[in-house]
Amino acid sequence: MNVDEEGRHGWIAEEKSILRELLEREVPLLGLCLGGQLVAEAAGAEAVRAPRPEIGWRQVEVTPEGLDDPLLGPLAPCFEAFQWHSYEFPLPPDAVPIARSEVCLQGARIGERAWALQFHPEVSRADAVHWVEDYEADPDAVRVGIDPAVLGPETEAKIGAFNRLGRDLCRRWLNAVRRDTRSYP
Repeated sequence: MNVDEEGRHGWIAEEKSILRELLEREVPLLGLCLGGQLVAEAAGAEAVRAPRPEIGWRQVEVTPEGLDDPLLGPLAPCFEAFQWHSYEFPLPPDAVPIARSEVCLQGARIGERAWALQFHPEVSRADAVHWVEDYEADPDAVRVGIDPAVLGPETEAKIGAFNRLGRDLCRRWLNAVRRDTRSYP
């Protein structure tokens, strides 16, 4: 599904509304891929179709503004990430760009407690392998010529290290928001 498919997936409009409220209340948020697009839209940036899909392993660069970011700063100057998206989000008003790929913005910090990321630090080995094997379910993956005979073994070789990167990123997010002693009713 995509961020602009509210007609097909009725929950998307409600999700955006909930996220706007959470951002206003400064509740800690971490949105990943579609979740990142939803968080960015809730913060005032309209997600759109990217110039081209990013599917597979792609280089992500930490921006100069991202060097001090508690989540992505430790990954500077760049890292490789698993991607599977055809949409992108522009930088929301007053947000800080923290990472980019050659195609689009890969990360933004919104205030001090919310992040929108475009890549998939949460993807498990099983999910990544399933996405690759089921690539024909994604018309964009077919259109750009994803070859599961190449992407499958590459994913098997890289997913372990990437899962460690994802767990470390999540720990850093928890540490960053844990310092905040406010309660969120």
